[in-house]
Amino acid sequence: MAVVLMREMVGETLRELRVGSSKTLREVSGAARVSLGYLSEVERGHKEASSELLNAICGALGVELSEVLRLTSARVEAHENVTLLPVRTPRAAVA
Repeated sequence: MAVVLMREMVGETLRELRVGSSKTLREVSGAARVSLGYLSEVERGHKEASSELLNAICGALGVELSEVLRLTSARVEAHENVTLLPVRTPRAAVA
């Protein structure tokens, strides 16, 4: 199973919510009072948002922190439940 990085899952959730609300990075970064570059890094999972910053981003998106955490939890659960197909080995040549 691949390693789950919470910062990536949170970032994906935030980006999904931002795009779903038709807001630009610039709009959200301004409302959350965080640099556009840093918000972009958070959304891409390269930076981990502090609880204060996450709360500010949620406010800028007009969504409760609990909703972001619920959606992120569902994303993590889906990732954990992905089952890989078994690898088939070729049959030995019949001699």
